[in-house]
Amino acid sequence: RGDEVFWGGEGFIPYTGAPEGWPAECAALLHRLAITDIVLYGDARPVHVAAIALARKAGVTIHVFEEGYIRPYWATYERGGSNGNSRLMRLTIDEMAAALRQTDIEVPKPPAHWGDMREHIFYGALYHFFVLALNRRYRGFLPHRGVTVAEEFRLHLMRLLLMPVHRVERWVATFRIRSSGFPYHLAL
Repeated sequence: RGDEVFWGGEGFIPYTGAPEGWPAECAALLHRLAITDIVLYGDARPVHVAAIALARKAGVTIHVFEEGYIRPYWATYERGGSNGNSRLMRLTIDEMAAALRQTDIEVPKPPAHWGDMREHIFYGALYHFFVLALNRRYRGFLPHRGVTVAEEFRLHLMRLLLMPVHRVERWVATFRIRSSGFPYHLAL
């Protein structure tokens, strides 16, 4: 239901059936609406795996976005799949280097401060609240993670509420390390 709250509107098509019925419904939607492209946020969830297989079979172009967990300034985009399904997985390092040498694209430097984590956590908690409180319509929904929606909501809410405490704890720990007089190493 979180998707419906943030993405609802005229073009929103909810699927409220059982997970087993999704492939048939997805195939019908691809055909009935003459869909040429699908855009996904991640490609590993079972509903996405099924949609991608059907889209490939129908000749539909697949676009996948992923969050930049290691480099949070970048959200990655790949056509066809991401991570283990990326076309990059079929290239050697030498082939990647050769392809990069043929381009004159300059990679932009990330800003010193890329975003407000409080906002990210707030919207994560809000999204999971909507899923938790308003999801009766989607009884067939199965999460793709090992934690329940309630556990994930509680996690985001606690992170949000404890941010001031963690900020003080980080400040104290940093002060102790920097003022200790001992050498230290930061491994990333």
